[in-house]
Amino acid sequence: MAQRVRGVIAPGKNEPVRVETIIVPDPGPGEAVVKVQACGVCHTDLHYRQGGINDDFPFLLGHEAAGIVESVGEGVTEVAPGDFVVLNWRAVCGQCRACLRGRPWYCFNTHNAKQKMTLEDGTELSPALGIGAFADKTLVAAGQCTKVDPAAKPEVAGLLGCGVMAGIGAAINTGGVTRGDSVAVIGCGGVGGASIMGARLAGARRIIAVDIDQRKLDKALELGATHTVNSRETDAVEAVRELTEGNGADVVIEAVGRPETYEQAFYARDLAGTVVLVGVPTPEMKIELPLPEVFGRGGALKSSWYGDCLPSRDFPMLIDLYLQGRLDLGAFVTETIGIDGIEAAFEKMHHGDVLRSVVIL
Repeated sequence: MAQRVRGVIAPGKNEPVRVETIIVPDPGPGEAVVKVQACGVCHTDLHYRQGGINDDFPFLLGHEAAGIVESVGEGVTEVAPGDFVVLNWRAVCGQCRACLRGRPWYCFNTHNAKQKMTLEDGTELSPALGIGAFADKTLVAAGQCTKVDPAAKPEVAGLLGCGVMAGIGAAINTGGVTRGDSVAVIGCGGVGGASIMGARLAGARRIIAVDIDQRKLDKALELGATHTVNSRETDAVEAVRELTEGNGADVVIEAVGRPETYEQAFYARDLAGTVVLVGVPTPEMKIELPLPEVFGRGGALKSSWYGDCLPSRDFPMLIDLYLQGRLDLGAFVTETIGIDGIEAAFEKMHHGDVLRSVVIL
């Protein structure tokens, strides 16, 4: 029987979100209903509310979540009722050309639940990133449920569902950071902070945090940065070069998503170094670089989407490291809030006052 639960809706472009009753159907074939325990407030949710993703309003916001599988539909074997899971927004198909070539983290045919959640009047909801987890319960594709150790706190585990995984993966999976490398991270919010943590986990020798907010730079030191650069006060490129024997960093991770910071990343890397773009640009943004510089510097210019992660591989591993005390995922949780506190959390995020506000359900 369909269930009526609370959910946070973005009704229209730039309109305040509101808590409404939503209808969650029973899971169909290949689907699961998850009782959400915690969900992080991510910039992507704000982008949805602002109309920056698409205009398929109303949206059911929330995607960075953990919870308990309540029920599953026909044919579901990977998870079962009672499993503690982190929700992911890349349920791989196993059949596309990327999956068949052994690169499922690039899956070109990821999928969501086929049924729609609705408002009480029957209006269909568009779940953020196919998840919609600012809700007591949500309907997802079973492949979007990644089983992890239930000893992890939900408010911590759920962060792997988006921002923290994107940052750690940008360093380890996309950037290929390894022992002895020098790494610069431009933009030290949640994703950039996770990139710093990922670089430390991978054994980077020097990790340079770059930001215009001294509060974020102070936090970056706690997360593993060895040096900081306040680019409001000094030239970021020159500062990174000075800290790397005049060479530039082996890997520069751009976690802002703006042309000016991408240009900084391009020039702050060493010859044959790697630039990783994990910050999300807006549709109108463009970058112009001298082609001889692109050619002459060699190396690689990469984009990192969801940290090039494979949830079934990466989520359980990172939760294990967290439980062993080797990965302080809890450092990203600035505050826990109720389901009615999301507008205020957006405001704090906009002003850089938090790494993550997490809704507890």
